[in-house]
Parts: sequence; C-alpha cells; structure tokens
Amino acid sequence: MRSIWNGAISFGLVSIPIKLVNATESHTISFRQIHTEDGGRIRYRKVCELEDREVAQSEIGKGYQDADGTIIPITDDDLAHLPIPTARTIDIVAFVPADRIDPLQMENAYYLAAGGAPAAKPYTLLREALKRSRKVAIAKFALRGRERLGMLRVVDDVIAMHGLLWPDEIRAPQGVAPEADVTVRDKELDLADALMDTLGEVDLADLHDEYREALEEVIAAKAAGEAPPETPEPAPGGKVLDLMAALEKSVRAARESRGEDVGGAEEAAAKEPAEAEVRHLPRRKTTREAPEKRPAKKQAAASAKKTAAKKTASSTKKSASKSAQQPKKTAATTKSTTKKPPAKKAAARKRTA
Repeated sequence: MRSIWNGAISFGLVSIPIKLVNATESHTISFRQIHTEDGGRIRYRKVCELEDREVAQSEIGKGYQDADGTIIPITDDDLAHLPIPTARTIDIVAFVPADRIDPLQMENAYYLAAGGAPAAKPYTLLREALKRSRKVAIAKFALRGRERLGMLRVVDDVIAMHGLLWPDEIRAPQGVAPEADVTVRDKELDLADALMDTLGEVDLADLHDEYREALEEVIAAKAAGEAPPETPEPAPGGKVLDLMAALEKSVRAARESRGEDVGGAEEAAAKEPAEAEVRHLPRRKTTREAPEKRPAKKQAAASAKKTAAKKTASSTKKSASKSAQQPKKTAATTKSTTKKPPAKKAAARKRTA
C-alpha cells in the first residue's frame, strides 16, 4: 500500500520511523456530469481571474485570504517548517483506557508501518506495551495543513491510528432530545428487550452495501441496452399508533425471519417472563397404526369380562336348546299315554266273557 505521510512516532526518548497508510477505502460509485442533449462531459476549468486564462496544475499553489480580501501566499516549504514538534512526528502525550474515547471524536483510520529494519525493534516494543497495558495512546500529529489529535491502538500485529476531533469540535446535543415528558412502561421495555434479544448479534463481515450492488445492476443493464431491473414493491405500511402493537409486530417479524415459531410467544413473554413448558399433544390413531397396548391389569380384566360373556352366551344357548327339546318329550309322553287305554279295555272285555 502506498504511504501518504512519512515521519516518526515519539515515544518518550524513543523515536520510531513510520509510514502512514490509509486503513480504509471508499467503494462509492461516482458519476460524471454530462450534457443531457449530446452526452458530452461537463468539465471545470481552472482560470486565473486576473489574466482570464486557464492555468496548469503546476502553476497552482495555496494562499490564505485575509479579512480584508488580501491573499497571502503559503508555500509547501512554509508548511514543512512549521514551528511545532508535530510537523513530522506523531507525539504520544498520554496512555488512557479505550473507553475514555468518545466514538463521536473518531475520524479517519490509518495503519502505521515500520519505516525500515531499524524501526522493527522499537515498533514491536510499542505494540507489545499497548497490548499488555490494554490502553490506547493519545498523540498529536500534523497532516494536511493542520495539527490533529490521534489515538493509537493495536489491530492484529499492526499499530493503527484513528484521527480524533478536538474536544471543542464536538457540538453539545442541546435541543436534540425530545422536549415532551414521556413515561415508558415496564411492559414496553420488556418487549423492547425481547426485540433486541431476537435480533441478536451479527457478524459485521456479513454486511454489504446493497445500494451499490443495485446501482451496478442498473449500470450493467443500461450498458447492455436492456431495461433496468424493476423496483420491488414496498411493503404496505401504515401508522402504528400503539407502541405496544408496534413492538409486538416487530418481535413477531424478527422471529419469523429466523424461522422461529411465533404463535403468541411474544404476548406470553410480555405477561410472564418465566420459561414456558412445551407439551406435545398425542397423535390421532389411524387404521395403519398398531393398537395401543393396554396395561396388564386392564388386559386381564378385559379377558375375564370376555370369558364371562362367552359362558353366559353358552348357558343361554343350552337352556334354549333344552326348552326346545321339552315339547318333544311332552308330545311323546302324551302319545304313549293315549295308546295304553285300549289295552286295558281289551283286558276288561276278556274277563267279562
């Protein structure tokens, strides 16, 4: 990577030659201004207002405009000999805990590369000292025409520096907070906590610029002479006047996006924070499923009941058959009884003769 500044880190009496390298890069798609009628480029020309002619870049320098309009020329040599120790030095002035630095102060990030082999030993010494102390170094340095404040910390095996705004450059947030007196209920805070827990954490490496990707698709389609992709229909929205309803819908949407079963879980969580027990309902029997086995006692009782029923049926059957046989015997007895009298009459007749 190309360095943008060469200097040294002043660490007490130790001087560490370093090179300043940009730690970030912009992936923003830039556009050119064109003439809409013929597509010609619109260019800005640098013209000297005294001579009324275009000048080359080599003829352009810096100048400070005084209050009365006077221009005071300032050369690069003047800036290189500023009467401050930070003109070419990153001067460490203190070591503080990292949480003492307000993120509002942070600006651009840079990597500090060791300037040659002799710088390797003191560079490593400062890096390891920062690691062990778990602190960051506060330093002053001069870049692009002004003195700046910086914070040095360790990233992997490299010392990184974040440009910091001066404390008087941070504006006080007066008049920004809501002026109305608002009371937040505990249930609303519980739902907000549930939404935060549902969204959870994210790996920043998985995030990407979807706007830039969509813009690249539009440019590719236009370059190929095709129609640009259609804009998807926005989700229907509306005014949500109830904050609780909005939180509940947000929790439901977040859980659905993760494939979780939302069936009223957020309402139960809002009412009762304790863990809920999930019980599975028994499945309905089908004709294909095997019958459920009964306990031994129930099975014995059922078999005894069946046996008693069988005995009752057989006894009923026997009594029915006996009843059916009784008329036959009665008929036979009657028949034999009617046959005997003629024999008696014959004997009586014989005695009379």
